[in-house]
Amino acid sequence: MPDNTPQTLIEIKGLYKVFGEHAGDVMGKVRQGLGKDEILSQTGHTVGLRDINLSIKRGEIFVIMGLSGSGKSTLIRHFNRLIDPTEGQILVEGTDVMQLSINELEQFRRHKMSMVFQRFGLMPHYSVIENIAYGLKVQGIGKEERLSKASQWLDAVGLEGYGEQYPSQLSGGQQQRVGLARALCTDAEILLMDEAFSALDPLIRSEMQDQLIELQEKLHKTIIFITHDLDEALRLGDRIAILKDGELVQEGTPVDILLHPATDYVEAFVKDVNRARALTVETVMQPPAYRITAGTIGEALVQMKKLPEDYGYYISEDGYQGVLTQDTLEQAAVDGSGHKIDEEHYEEVPQISPESFIEEVIPDTLDNEYPLPVVDEEGELMGELSRSNLAEVLSDANSDANKDDKKDA
Repeated sequence: MPDNTPQTLIEIKGLYKVFGEHAGDVMGKVRQGLGKDEILSQTGHTVGLRDINLSIKRGEIFVIMGLSGSGKSTLIRHFNRLIDPTEGQILVEGTDVMQLSINELEQFRRHKMSMVFQRFGLMPHYSVIENIAYGLKVQGIGKEERLSKASQWLDAVGLEGYGEQYPSQLSGGQQQRVGLARALCTDAEILLMDEAFSALDPLIRSEMQDQLIELQEKLHKTIIFITHDLDEALRLGDRIAILKDGELVQEGTPVDILLHPATDYVEAFVKDVNRARALTVETVMQPPAYRITAGTIGEALVQMKKLPEDYGYYISEDGYQGVLTQDTLEQAAVDGSGHKIDEEHYEEVPQISPESFIEEVIPDTLDNEYPLPVVDEEGELMGELSRSNLAEVLSDANSDANKDDKKDA
């Protein structure tokens, strides 16, 4: 069988950044573990990053988050060497970016990585279509070809018909769409997004997040996304790295971060998050415990009686079909145990998608006696979501809040 595990595209190894004229001389104090404030007071140097180690997989959205001063924007500028580290390696497909010549670095920036800035970074004297095509112009692509390609990306970000306008004629959200289209137009494999949506109004920000998710489903770019907003990180990130004072304090999936915070700092970040709105069914569901695969009522009843519960999920060659109960099968067996199972034997239990947010399925979960079957688009049974499962996930958040209330009392 082919290995479909995503490959590592970017590796950050032992990355340090100290700002100041004699950064190399200060590294000894940094390695001794002196704090950021101590080093600043003793040497006048600022520790931007301390021993960062990360692996980023091809095709994932990797979110780097933290508060102001955490080092997140400093870190992203190391990926394309807008900032050089004091020590450490930045490897892209095994090549150390630090070893690239000036000419190689230019080609790397033009073809391998694109960047979307917080403040759009558009050129006011260029039209929208010219702004989008600018990266291709730098690459030396002919005018007709680059404008044709830019027009396709203009449509892709929902700005069809705006090509001849200028940035000053667009709203903030529209300008950021132009910035995104410009970054995508170069076909760069890696997209760097530094607080790309933070200057936008909440509604427009949410729309841009939706658009990025939609585009990523088609493009499968490797995206490094910087944000200070945990809700945004949880919504966008396949994995999240949290920085504090230049140090990596936790890295993991959104579920890891939300349910298993590694430090008090991370716990403070996640405590006010609405878990029901942030977690999907797939992240909290349990494996389907009881399957019925028999073709007839009699055979299904034999299987059912071997189960510890009085219900099971009926699976045929076509995938998930419905919930069967022992009572229903016993009644049906009176009429003929050799009869085939059909729709009249199923309980009225709604199936739910693994991609649904918990908030969306709470009513159905609470209204049904049996755990809800989680079924994917192909009709395959992925798992189940029960009342007790739901209560456990949501009560963890409440118990954390109660602990905080008792501390404050």
